[in-house]
Amino acid sequence: MSSDLSRRVEALLPRVERPVRYINSEWGARHASDAGHRTVLLYPDTYEVGQANQALAILYDRLNSIEGLAAERAYVPWVDMAAEMRSTGVPLFSLESCTAVVDFDILGITLPYELTYTNILEALDLAGIPLDATGRTEEHPIVLGGGPCAYNPEPVARFFDVILIGEGEDAVVQIATAHRDAKRSGLSRSEFLDNLAGMPGVYVPALYRPAPGGGVEPSGSAPPVVTKRVLTDIGVHRPPLCPVVPYMDVVHDRFTVEVLRGCTRGCRFCQAGMVYRPVRERSADDIVRDVMEGLRCTGYDEVSLTSLSTTDHSQLEEVLRRLTGRLEGSGITVSLPSLRVDAFSVSMARLVSGGRKSGLTFAPEAGTQRLRDVINKNVTEEDLIETVSRAFSAGWRRVKLYFMIGLPTETDEDILGIGGLVHRVQQAAREAVPASDRGSVRIGVSVSTFVPKAHTPFQWEGQIPTGEIVRRQGVLRSAMPRKGIDLSWHDADVSFLEGVVARGGREVAAAIESAWRAGARFDAWTEQFELAVWREAFAEAGLDPAAIASRSYQRDERLPWAHISSGVSERFLWLERERALTGTTTVDCSFDGCTGCDACGTLDVDVLLGGESRGGR
Repeated sequence: MSSDLSRRVEALLPRVERPVRYINSEWGARHASDAGHRTVLLYPDTYEVGQANQALAILYDRLNSIEGLAAERAYVPWVDMAAEMRSTGVPLFSLESCTAVVDFDILGITLPYELTYTNILEALDLAGIPLDATGRTEEHPIVLGGGPCAYNPEPVARFFDVILIGEGEDAVVQIATAHRDAKRSGLSRSEFLDNLAGMPGVYVPALYRPAPGGGVEPSGSAPPVVTKRVLTDIGVHRPPLCPVVPYMDVVHDRFTVEVLRGCTRGCRFCQAGMVYRPVRERSADDIVRDVMEGLRCTGYDEVSLTSLSTTDHSQLEEVLRRLTGRLEGSGITVSLPSLRVDAFSVSMARLVSGGRKSGLTFAPEAGTQRLRDVINKNVTEEDLIETVSRAFSAGWRRVKLYFMIGLPTETDEDILGIGGLVHRVQQAAREAVPASDRGSVRIGVSVSTFVPKAHTPFQWEGQIPTGEIVRRQGVLRSAMPRKGIDLSWHDADVSFLEGVVARGGREVAAAIESAWRAGARFDAWTEQFELAVWREAFAEAGLDPAAIASRSYQRDERLPWAHISSGVSERFLWLERERALTGTTTVDCSFDGCTGCDACGTLDVDVLLGGESRGGR
C-alpha cells in the first residue's frame, strides 16, 4: 500500500461529492499485497455503476483464487474528483491498496457499452499511461480489454495491447500467468505480445493492419480470424460467493448468481443472443447451494438469478420452489431480470415476488406480428394479452413493456401498432381487476432505437438517420393512449452516436480521442452528453459519422469486424437476414432441434441443459 498516495487521496475527499466512491475496506474486498503478479480491473464508469458488474466480479474472484496472482479494482472518478486529482498530481489508483494503476502488471478494462469509450481514455490519462499502445514502454502495465463490445474492437483497438474475445474465467488466469512467466524470463513487451497472439481468443491489435477493401488483416503470424473463448460448462467455476458488499447504494445492489449463459431464442437484432451461444445451464442443485452460501456470506436481503433469459432455464420452477422453501420467513426475496411472455406462469411469478406484487416486465419489441416475425421474436399478441390478464387477475397492477423503433422493414403502421397494442394491454389489465382498482393500473412503455450490431443477422443493415428517428418518435407519441401510460424513449442523438461507434472501424479511434480531448466523458450520462463535441471531433478526424451509422453492406463486402468470430457462422447470419426479409421465423435450438448456426461445432461446445449435454453439431 502506498501510504503517501493514500494520504493524498484522503485529502481530496472532503472536496468532492460521494467520497465513498474512493475508499476501500468494503466487506468481501481482497487484499494480497504480497502476490507476485497483480492485475487491476477497471470498469469505465463510476463506482456505483461498475461495482454492480457481474463479469468483473467473476474475474476478480478468479484471479484472487490463484496462488501468486492478485486482483484489485478501479473505477473512473467523477468529473469533480478527476479535476482535483489533476490539479494535485494524484494518479488513478486502486481501491484495495491505493496503489497507482500504472504500477500494476496488467490493467484490465471491460468494454460494456460504446458510450464509455471516452472514459477509457480518461482512465488511461489519469493513470499516466500513454493512450496509444505504441507509446508504452516496459515500465507500463499491459492494457487488456474484453467484454461485450470486444466483438467489434476496432474503434478502440489502438488504445489496447491485448483484447480478449469471449469468456474470461480461464483466459484471464492464463494471460496473467503467461505475463508473470514472461517477466521472470526477461521477455520484452513486444515478445510477450507476439507469443500471446497464439492463445485462443486473444487479439493483439498491433499485429494487424488495415486491409485493402476495409477491415484489418494480420501483418505477421497472428491468426487471420480470432475466435472467442468459451467455457464448456459454466458449472466448473462457482460464482463469487463472498463478493464485495459496497458501503453505498449501487446499481443492482443485491447478491447475484448466474444461472445460465447464452440464449438461443434467436432474436435477430440481439448481439448478446448470438455471441454468447450456446446455452449452458447451471444445475438446480448448484444454484440453490450457491444462493444459500452467498446470502450467508453477504447478508443481502435479495438474490437475483441472472442470465440473458432466466425464465428459459429448464429447472427454474424447481429452483424457485426450493429457494422459496428455504427462505420462507427470512424476508429475503428472489428476483429475475425479466420475464418472457411465453414462459410466464402466475405460480412462478408468485414464487419470485415473495408475496409482493411490485411490477412485471415484458419485451414484445414490435407492435405488429409481421415485424415480430421479421425480428424472430416468436411471441404473439395473444400471448401478451393472456399473460397480462392472468397477472392482473392474480393481483399485479403494474407492467412495463419494452419496444424498439427503427428495425429493418419497419413502417409507420408498425409504429402505430405499438400504440394499439399498448391500448389493448391496458384494456385487458383493467378488465382483469375489480372496478375499484382500475385507477391503480399502470402501464410503463420504454422505447429504444435499433442499433445494428456486429455478429447479428442485421449487421449488414444501416441505422435510420437521426431526423427519421425523431419523426418516428413523434408518430409513436401520437399513437399512445393518453391516460395511465408512462412513456419514455431513448434520446435520438445518443442512439446515433452509439450506432456510429458500434459500426465503425479503426479510423473511429481518432474521433474518440478528439472528443475526449474536447471534454467528452461520461457520455452515457444525460447531463454530460454533448453531441456537438462529437460532431466536431468527427470533423477533425475527417469522418462523416452519418455515413458510418447508415451504411449498408453487401454480402461480399468485408465488415470492419470480420477478423473476429463469435462461433456463429456468417453463412447462418446471412440466412437469418434473408429469413427476416420474408418474415420467416426460426425455432429455438435448445428445445426444438439444431438450427445450423455452427456455434457448437466451431467452438466444440454443446448446449447444456439441466446438467445434460444436447449435441448441436
